[in-house]
Amino acid sequence: MANSDSGDKEAHRSSKHGGWITLPFMLVTLLGMSITYFGWVMNLIVFLIEEFNIKSIAAVQISNIVNGVVNMLPVVAAILADSFFGNIPVISASAFISLTGISLLTLIASFDYLRPRPCETGSILCQSPSKLQLGILYAALALVITGTAGTRFILASAGANQYKKPKEQGRFFNWYFFTLYGGAITGTTAIVYAQDNASWKLGFGLCVAANLISFIIFVAGKRLYEHDQPLGSPYTSLVRVLVAATMKRKAVISYKDEDYHHRELEKETKTYVAMPSKSFRFLNRAALKTEGDSNNNTWRLCSVQEVEDFKAVLRLVPLWTSVMFLSAPLAVQMSMTVLQAMVMDRKLGPHFKVSAGSMQVIALVSGCVFIILNNWTTYPMYQKLIRKPLTPLQKVGIGHVLTILSMAISAVVEAKRLKTVENSHLMSVLWLVPALVINGIGEAFHFPANIAIFYGEFPESLRNTATSLTSVVMGISFYLSTALIDVIQRTTKWLPNDINHGRVDNVYLVLVIIGVSNFGYFLVCSWFYKYRNLKNDDHEQDLKDVTN
Repeated sequence: MANSDSGDKEAHRSSKHGGWITLPFMLVTLLGMSITYFGWVMNLIVFLIEEFNIKSIAAVQISNIVNGVVNMLPVVAAILADSFFGNIPVISASAFISLTGISLLTLIASFDYLRPRPCETGSILCQSPSKLQLGILYAALALVITGTAGTRFILASAGANQYKKPKEQGRFFNWYFFTLYGGAITGTTAIVYAQDNASWKLGFGLCVAANLISFIIFVAGKRLYEHDQPLGSPYTSLVRVLVAATMKRKAVISYKDEDYHHRELEKETKTYVAMPSKSFRFLNRAALKTEGDSNNNTWRLCSVQEVEDFKAVLRLVPLWTSVMFLSAPLAVQMSMTVLQAMVMDRKLGPHFKVSAGSMQVIALVSGCVFIILNNWTTYPMYQKLIRKPLTPLQKVGIGHVLTILSMAISAVVEAKRLKTVENSHLMSVLWLVPALVINGIGEAFHFPANIAIFYGEFPESLRNTATSLTSVVMGISFYLSTALIDVIQRTTKWLPNDINHGRVDNVYLVLVIIGVSNFGYFLVCSWFYKYRNLKNDDHEQDLKDVTN
């Protein structure tokens, strides 16, 4: 009887945590952190050129490295959350670290002695920043990067963990993306406009306000959240599988399920399998019972479930690499678009001038709009016509094609711009719009689909890592774009500091070739990949719930 009362109390207590009551806290936190991040990062190139007298291509390289780190670090935050601290403490600490970093950036913009003197009008000789000034700048960037990395994708996992049903988790992810894009659009327009037309101090100050509100709101909702309990490093089990399989590499593989080790608790899970799969059969030896094995020696005898979890990660590696080479051209295009906009006619009417750093908002708006349109019209219409829904991999494939098309259009527009420059005219910045719109439409297809694939197909113990994998891919892509720009700069004359004397159109053509090659590789990977957990019908139903 006492046990029954205890169970009732436990159920009653847990029912007070999680659920839709946490949604406003999660979304407001995400909105504020997104405004902060996009408010400083989208105009970073312009800030480095105008305020720190850094050459244009060098500023692009620094920006790409910063973006790379921002997108690589979430996997570290995911490991800390999965293994040691849980989601909620990691998000709280990261939001505070971000607040410290953006406050320091605001101080840099406020005090002249923290920046080099501005270039004299008409002079090509500018004062370089001192080591102290660069040190303070890099410290501020390091703090705000660390804070951003610990919130963006961990918030996705923390939010999804508040719901028990896959359908509800799907609805949350759609709200997550919608809010992420909303914050990105606000930061890229309002904050960047304030930086360019009022002052950098005001722009960064608004970021401080957004970050502070996010931090306060998130902490205020802590008592309502369902707190996940870290169970130690889930990566240990992956390593154990490899070690055990290597130790028993000479053992003969059996085809009888009683010869393989299972743990009782795993038999109650949805992904339970009696026999290890035939793929990567070498790893099956890790779960094979042999003489001298002990259930207590987990470095020699693993369960079938642990083996299959490790295989699930390995199967996703080819898709992971294809996404990496999908994102690299987008990273180059993002940087080149800012440089192009800076040397184009940005006037819209007699009183308004578009900020070069705000051009990316076109892709963000396009992506946000088409995420909604896809769920309202495109996906339901396709399902009615074809009698089956688009799979996540098919959506990613559509994103590949649209990205290639975007690069091709950018190449044509840049070639036309260079001819206009030769005639001593400025081309309107609106010529950059079509490529950015198609870029955004492509993201609306491949970005949510990639998140769904990684989250749905990864082992449950690695869900935080799964949502951060797309971010890691983007981070690596920024490093690849930095390396690509460096190679092009060293081997050609296409990228001088003044792009009016370069051939950025040829750079875009190189990106088209990379995109086509990667698309072929993606098709091969998709052909051989078999879904492990995702049910297409359930996934499609989740997508329909975006506005419910």
